[in-house]
Amino acid sequence: MNISGHTRPYAVLGHPIGHTLSPVMHNASIAALGLDSIYLAFDVHPDELLAVLPAMRRMGFGGVNLTIPHKEVAFRGLEQLDASAKLLGAVNTVQFVDGGMVGHNTDGYGFLRALDEAFGCNTKGDKVFVLGSGGAGRAVALMAAQSGAREVTLADLDRARSERVGEEIRGHFPAVAVQVVATPAEQVAAARQADLVVQATPVGMKPGDQSLLPPAAFRSGQRAFDLIYHVPETVFMKAAHAGGAKAANGLGMLLHQGARAFQIWTGTEPSVPAMRAALEQAVYKR
Repeated sequence: MNISGHTRPYAVLGHPIGHTLSPVMHNASIAALGLDSIYLAFDVHPDELLAVLPAMRRMGFGGVNLTIPHKEVAFRGLEQLDASAKLLGAVNTVQFVDGGMVGHNTDGYGFLRALDEAFGCNTKGDKVFVLGSGGAGRAVALMAAQSGAREVTLADLDRARSERVGEEIRGHFPAVAVQVVATPAEQVAAARQADLVVQATPVGMKPGDQSLLPPAAFRSGQRAFDLIYHVPETVFMKAAHAGGAKAANGLGMLLHQGARAFQIWTGTEPSVPAMRAALEQAVYKR
């Protein structure tokens, strides 16, 4: 594909979901702001990523988004890393600068911004319960601790994975209390005691999935956040609402991590309303 004239291209490399939704929201912001730019999607094998990125920089691309597994490849291979990427151990945004490339991670920013938007606060002073200690759960737990949570409780089918995330939190943020729970009864009790409950597993993405936490895990005055965004009200959110909690899904996190990447690349504030409308239309057909 030829990029001609002065049009500045941007791109996403990685998972098909990212290929679908990232162009939707970024091109909506580009159009709303009247920029001479375009956001494209490319399939690049992870083994080729570190050769492709410099080539894209030479071609005049303004920046690149990455999804799994490219995030970890870029983290290991880029010489310059922003503090956000160093903390989270992954790169989802590559900025092309004079003399090289800088890896950023905007997922944590997107998470905190989504909490502010949905609930009017993030994690400062909170007891936070994170269900799922994989890549997304790990990132959320670390960001919650960095942002002032007083306690972080972790749960995962793989207890050892939760223990590893707990050790990371203790190493970076020794003032934050950390515990790991395992049994369903322990999870329900820990969730109910928390100020913020975060669902960071894939459960709920498939039709017929049941919430891993029942309504008894929630209470009035509590906040519940599901990283899943494919439906307006996830099964986790339904359980949270039934238990009296306020709940939100992960579309805001997707939106705001993208908005932050846009700002990094262009130096321009994105049109968040245009990005949100485009995402809602693409995901919820509204």
